[in-house]
Amino acid sequence: EVQLQASGGGWVQAGGSLRLSCVASGFTFDDYDIGWFRQAPGKEREAVSGISHHDGKTYYADSVKDRFIISSDRAKNTVYLQMNSLKPEDTAVYYCARTWVPTAQAMTIPSLYDYWGQGTLVTVSS
Repeated sequence: EVQLQASGGGWVQAGGSLRLSCVASGFTFDDYDIGWFRQAPGKEREAVSGISHHDGKTYYADSVKDRFIISSDRAKNTVYLQMNSLKPEDTAVYYCARTWVPTAQAMTIPSLYDYWGQGTLVTVSS
């Protein structure tokens, strides 16, 4: 059974940091790219970051560039999202998802991701 388990969310003050984890199971980790998305109340789901297991390239939304870092530990089948200098506008439920389409094409298209984790809530207070 394909599973993506997201965790690491919580409450933090503006300027703080959190690290999210996405543990994958039930499929060959290296065959898929992994992306992080977020959805704030009343807003559409938006892409945050993605990592390619084909070439190691990483991708970021402009809103998080230079603050967030995505990485992958293949030995643990886990993708991390290190979030630094958090802002109140980063408050959202964060989801990880997998895609067989290269991240360069898939990152901004949620429908190209076929399995999603359950989400983890990040709350940033001002």
